[in-house]
Amino acid sequence: MADRIIRTTAGAPWVSNQDSKSAGPRGPLLLENYQLIEKLAHQNRERIPERTVHAKGAGAHGTLTITHDITKYTKAALFSQIGKKTDMFIRFSVVAPERGGAEAERDVRGVAMKFYTEEGNWDLVGNNTPVFFVRDPIKFPDFIHTQKRHPRSNLRSPTAMWDFWSLSPETLHQVAILFSDRGIPKSYRHMDAFGSHTFSLWNEKGERYWVKFHFKTHQGNQYYTNEEAAAVIARTRENAQEDLYHSIEAGDFPRWTMYIQIMEETAAEQVSFNPFDVTKVWPHKDYPLIEVGILELNRNPENYFAEVEQSSFSPSNVVPGIGFSPDKMLQGRIFSYADAHRYRVGTHYEMLPINRPKFPVQNYHLDGAMRFEASKSGDGDFYEPNSFGGPVQDLSAAEPPLRVSGEATYYEHRSEGNDYDQPAALYRLFDREQKERFYNNFAQAMQGVPQHIIDRQLGHFEKADPEWAEGVRKSLKALQS
Repeated sequence: MADRIIRTTAGAPWVSNQDSKSAGPRGPLLLENYQLIEKLAHQNRERIPERTVHAKGAGAHGTLTITHDITKYTKAALFSQIGKKTDMFIRFSVVAPERGGAEAERDVRGVAMKFYTEEGNWDLVGNNTPVFFVRDPIKFPDFIHTQKRHPRSNLRSPTAMWDFWSLSPETLHQVAILFSDRGIPKSYRHMDAFGSHTFSLWNEKGERYWVKFHFKTHQGNQYYTNEEAAAVIARTRENAQEDLYHSIEAGDFPRWTMYIQIMEETAAEQVSFNPFDVTKVWPHKDYPLIEVGILELNRNPENYFAEVEQSSFSPSNVVPGIGFSPDKMLQGRIFSYADAHRYRVGTHYEMLPINRPKFPVQNYHLDGAMRFEASKSGDGDFYEPNSFGGPVQDLSAAEPPLRVSGEATYYEHRSEGNDYDQPAALYRLFDREQKERFYNNFAQAMQGVPQHIIDRQLGHFEKADPEWAEGVRKSLKALQS
């Protein structure tokens, strides 16, 4: 039935969309005015809960084209041959702001990618930095609380942020990146992306390799200073979304080169740092970048809500040849991401077009909200094993055994090794002008923070490099004078 008549969700013609049905010209509205009730009820439900973190974001469709052979390391079909193209969807975001926040804030940027492979969807969920603030998922909710609003004032709290960071030395590496020139990217196109965590690959022989994923922008890394960012925010709160959308609409498709770092499985037991600690990087001189392919974004979403707001990514979405590692933060996110989507979007969120694989999926999940593609044939559809030809397991997709040692125990989370050497190495890469901006960024962000918390944080700077601490002290004094 092709017509241009407005209809109710049940299909009935919409009689009037200009006036409500009432008991006379001046009479009250009638409860039987079901069209009005339907319209208001749907408006009340137009929003779903915003993401607890990464609430504000922008997305685009694209492709990953393989340019180099890495089948030595993985059996994953999307890497199976040079020239192979895989459709994908990406969502960029800022971490702390709400959906109405500004995109030019000093903040980490989220980068979530969904690759629609013939073996299922592979989700790579990372950031524009190669490290993260904490190494254990039990600290993640506390950290995020410090980035959000104070329960009493409903204002962002610099005191809470610096108190947590100064009491958690493992944050120093990420904090150093955040307050460097890299802390405010000019756009989502002008920044690199990282899987951040250590993942694993395994090949047809069942040999496992540890891996880090990197994406280097072709547009060049570009950043704002605090002063430039303030001017941008005064003009628009969506500068990064505007840039991404309009560049793709104009045919100026952004690109990144995908690389991996590879570590032999047994080598992880020999290195001087914990390779599964997400607060650490792998030195490129020891683990050089290996080129994989080109990621290109070439199509904007047709509907923001359907494709960006409802897009849902989780590290639990892997395909044969790609797996996990003992990275504690990764292990925590394998649960928490998918659980967040089941709450926020709905039980069967992966049935939505933006989230589902590009081929029919069979399993024994039943009922619940959004179950709009139920099984049809009856016997054999709702339990396993069965005698009616229902879908069965595939042991060939199993990961190789993971080498595990030690006993289950609680231990001091700061015992994971040196938290100062890598931030110090980063600091020493800066030239004089970069260091001056670095000091000033810290000083501005510490305004209003109690002195004992500032002193504690300066102590961490001192352990990394005394010059770093002294530079921030001078900037603090200059702002106070």
